[in-house]
Amino acid sequence: MNTEKDFSPLTPNIVRALNDKLYEKRKVAALEIEKLVREFVAQNNSTQIRHVIQILASEFALSQHPHSRKGGLIGLAACSIALGKDSGLYLKELIEPVLTCFNDSDSRLRYYACEALYNIVKVARGAVLPHFNLLFDGLSKLAADPDPNVKSGSELLDRLLKDIVTESNKFDLVAFVPLLRERIYSNNQYARHFIISWIHVLESVPDINLIDYLPEILDGLFQILGDNSKEIRKTCEVVLGEFLKEIKKTPSSVKFAEMANILVIHCQVADETKITNDLIQLTAMTWMREFIQLAGRVMLPYSSGILTAVLPCLSYDDRKKNTKEAASACNHSLMKLVTAEDDEDEDKGAGTQSETDGPSKTEADANDMLNASQESIGLSNISFFTPTSADRPQVSLDLDSIVQVLDRHLHDSSTGMMTRIAVLKWVYHLYIKTPRKMFRHTDSLFPMLLKTLSDESDEVILKDLEVLAEIASSPAGQTDQTGTCDSADGKVDLKVPASVKQSQQSNAGSKAGDSSPSTPSMNSYFYKFMINLLKRFSLERKLLDNRGAFIIRQLCLLLHAENIFHSMADILLKEEDLKFASTIVQTLNTILLTSAELFQLRNQLKDLRTQESCTLFCCLYRSWCHNPVATVSLCFLTQNYKHAYDLIQKFGDLEVTVDFLMEVDKLVQLIESPIFTYLRLQLLDVENNPYLIKALYGLLMLLPQSQAFQLLSHRLQCVPNPELMRTVEESRHMDSKQKVVSKRASHAQVDYGELLQHFERVQSKHLEVRHQRSGRAADHADRKAV
Repeated sequence: MNTEKDFSPLTPNIVRALNDKLYEKRKVAALEIEKLVREFVAQNNSTQIRHVIQILASEFALSQHPHSRKGGLIGLAACSIALGKDSGLYLKELIEPVLTCFNDSDSRLRYYACEALYNIVKVARGAVLPHFNLLFDGLSKLAADPDPNVKSGSELLDRLLKDIVTESNKFDLVAFVPLLRERIYSNNQYARHFIISWIHVLESVPDINLIDYLPEILDGLFQILGDNSKEIRKTCEVVLGEFLKEIKKTPSSVKFAEMANILVIHCQVADETKITNDLIQLTAMTWMREFIQLAGRVMLPYSSGILTAVLPCLSYDDRKKNTKEAASACNHSLMKLVTAEDDEDEDKGAGTQSETDGPSKTEADANDMLNASQESIGLSNISFFTPTSADRPQVSLDLDSIVQVLDRHLHDSSTGMMTRIAVLKWVYHLYIKTPRKMFRHTDSLFPMLLKTLSDESDEVILKDLEVLAEIASSPAGQTDQTGTCDSADGKVDLKVPASVKQSQQSNAGSKAGDSSPSTPSMNSYFYKFMINLLKRFSLERKLLDNRGAFIIRQLCLLLHAENIFHSMADILLKEEDLKFASTIVQTLNTILLTSAELFQLRNQLKDLRTQESCTLFCCLYRSWCHNPVATVSLCFLTQNYKHAYDLIQKFGDLEVTVDFLMEVDKLVQLIESPIFTYLRLQLLDVENNPYLIKALYGLLMLLPQSQAFQLLSHRLQCVPNPELMRTVEESRHMDSKQKVVSKRASHAQVDYGELLQHFERVQSKHLEVRHQRSGRAADHADRKAV
């Protein structure tokens, strides 16, 4: 440095000392500068003060010579000390050259710069806040400094600045947030620690409302939460926890919508092998749970994204139990937000909505939300944001995107069982709450719902059947009273029983909300469902063997047993695969005779006293003819003993196979079951039930000498002698005779001759098919031999 240059008012001795390599001499010069500046302050000579600061900054602090830069730094600090409370007038000139030295390659010089700035800030206190962004920017760089002394010095300055910010009520948060948003994405561990510590401090200051700017930094906070440092993660957890507490206290001022997508992103784990990702996911899911409960329907537009994040978590094992529980709570709360009002057309105004819902519904929804939130959080003293109808934002449910998410999870073979169940619950819930809109998606969902019946889990199948039953019975899907659906051979016209027609007419004016899966109503999807279900059984015999009875029994509970059996019987009349028709009839017959779910239907068929019951019997009979033994058992159930005897007489013309004899064996076992108690008691009335006894003897003659033969033989040996029975009280005999006459009169409504001819035609077809198969098998064997 040129020592002959004019540095007045600095004396040559001061200039020389400031350039000296020894710290002690530079310190003496600083004291002289402090004394000089004090004199200028006393004289109120601001011009000379600025001139001194300018010389120290430009000629020393920004000099090319390292010792000169060190002298300039200590000189600037001395000026600040001398200025005292007036230093605020010169802070820009004091701070900027010091901050420039933060970038110096010499670690000692960076340390001296840190020390100089500490003294400047200590004197100025709150006056430095207008320059906070500059200070923060410089400190964020020093936080990652490789030199431990520099880092230690920056920590002292950092603590001092935090104290000043905490004490002051003039902090400019608006100006600071853009810088914070930029620096929060730093990947440096020390810089992250610096950032999160400042957020923690600012969040704790009552006068600084950082939560208003939370949407701008929330993503960065979740990034920091994934840091490898346990200490940083812990601090970030605390900060996020404090923010969440604040959100619960003042939900009305929280910008939920602006943060929803951020949470959706972090609720999804990109790399499950990283432990930190589990923490991010759990925290984001916890936040999402609170957001849904606090914000209510404000979160509905983000439902598809939320479901994308939440649904996979429902299949987590106990290693991620907390995340699974949080996801389950999210799913449950979100589902409750979907109400019947979401089925209204979007073009309806708020006035229409309030007219349909009424004040009581609004209050009820608010109370439900409050209760759900309190149950989940476990705190009763939290205030919840429930805006009035005037303040409530008009949100709409994006049903299309939700259905896409649900459909994608159903198609994904890797989807876990609990997720599949949750998806089906969602589909069911949407059909209940928004049936009109959901039926627009039924054609796209229907094939996958049918395929889901082949799922390995009984729980999934049960929920799937509930969905299909709701689709098949919902008034929203009502078209005609007669369903027409496509089948393999063209159109199939299915007639609705008269009892069902009456039920449909009585329910025609009812609302969707009044319907339930057990309502005996059918729409076009009911027939489509029955046709496709039988087609699926035909293509997947394993499904029929393992789950067929289970599926049909559940459908009888959900959709009225008469509907199920009547429609399946109609469809089977058109079935071309006779072997499959025989198998499915055997399955249906076993269900009809043994399942508790069909008790009412059995009682309806037992007496055939009404035209409806006779019509149902004839419908079942025509399809049951595909299986001779099942046809006989249907006759036993309906007490058509003479016709049963006539059928058994025809068995002599049939091909008696091992399978056929096994079915007869099973029928004998059924006769001994509680289902046929009334039949066994009728054996006491020998004179009025001769064809019952003949039919049973006919079965006995069909059986080989087996256990079933012995069982039926012993039963028939117990039939009393008619002569002995005549000694019984006459009145009982006469009552029995009157009952039989009455029963025969009711049975006269059925043309049994025509039914017997139908049986013969069906069995002729079966015999013809078997002969064709035998012929093809023989030809194949001959060709193989050649």
